[in-house]
Amino acid sequence: MKTNLSSQIKLDRIPKRYYAPDGELELAALTRDEKVYTKIFEGSEEGSVYVAHDVAELIQKCKAEHRHCVLALGSGVGTHAVYAELVRMYQAGEVSFSNVIVFNIGEYYPLAEGAPGTMSLLKELLLDKVNIDPENIHSPGKLVSKEDVYQYCKNYEEEIEACGGIDLALCEIGAVGNLAFNEPGSQLNSSCRLMLLGSDARHMASSQFNSSENVPRSAVTLGISNLMSARRIVCVAWGENKANIVKRTIEGDITDLIPSSFLQTHRRAKIVLDLSAAEALTRISRPWLVTSCEWDEKLIRRAIVWLCKVTGKPILKLTDKDYNDNGLSELVALFGSAYNVNIRIFNSLQHTITGWPGGKPNADDTFRPERAKPYPKRNSSVRRKTGNPIRPIFVSSRR
Repeated sequence: MKTNLSSQIKLDRIPKRYYAPDGELELAALTRDEKVYTKIFEGSEEGSVYVAHDVAELIQKCKAEHRHCVLALGSGVGTHAVYAELVRMYQAGEVSFSNVIVFNIGEYYPLAEGAPGTMSLLKELLLDKVNIDPENIHSPGKLVSKEDVYQYCKNYEEEIEACGGIDLALCEIGAVGNLAFNEPGSQLNSSCRLMLLGSDARHMASSQFNSSENVPRSAVTLGISNLMSARRIVCVAWGENKANIVKRTIEGDITDLIPSSFLQTHRRAKIVLDLSAAEALTRISRPWLVTSCEWDEKLIRRAIVWLCKVTGKPILKLTDKDYNDNGLSELVALFGSAYNVNIRIFNSLQHTITGWPGGKPNADDTFRPERAKPYPKRNSSVRRKTGNPIRPIFVSSRR
């Protein structure tokens, strides 16, 4: 059963040319505010299939070069559909994992024997369903004392180096911009280490452990520097709850408060989104700033409301200069003047105001959400009970 209905229930249809333009020139114009290469798909299913085929292509390329393909894999919910597609491809004979080496990017600590963890989830979703050599599966999940964790982390990094480094790291952008278990505050030069988990991370894992109280308070994770040393990084994010953190990751400044913003420093990082997760990006939310638009009534309204917020002016006081200075000169050219746009949108918005739900007596209620007559309104259910109509309440005001 599909549960990501929010990505499919939209009042506004986004023109495909905003998120999947045909030409490179148009793509360059649309993405000029984006600091990481970004692919946007209408739904998460399409995006997951794209990522899976990207991974499979790399595996096949490494096999053609007669070498292992080293993958660093996360187990976030956003990656699950990717693994499902990889399993399907393996079962269809489209890809083999015989030359693949997997490193788990993070594991809860301490993790009791048999307790659920990220590696058990990876095995359930992918590793136990494909032909990967068990000797090629690595995870920082061994139960060691806290005194030995530092050396254990160093050994884990050395294992990665001994395999030739990471060819591709695949993970999800977390709710607070975390990559793997690298919480806000993680530095660019952070290495494999023991990390105290925040309340958000523990809450996200509560379903796996049946309760947030059962979630370990720490995790051993590959650091930001380990992930950035990968030859390629692919991060996924699905759903509107990720929209704001995605915008800050892709268009904002690099900051350790949003670890995912460090993706801007990697030459071959790629972020794959669905439309819901991308809705705050400039090319989706304010396309008039980066390209010519296909103007309809809803988009014009959105643009004018945004312009009022930017300028701090009411609609009827917007000038030609306000439009020109904020990338909306196209509207002035389309309607002839700022005055014409202002009046049209003011009237359009006015018809959505329902202070008089039934309209005033004898008023034109063509565009009202409720008819004006009969006046006054009567509550039939109350009348049936009492036998008397409800007396209308008149609001005295000089308008």
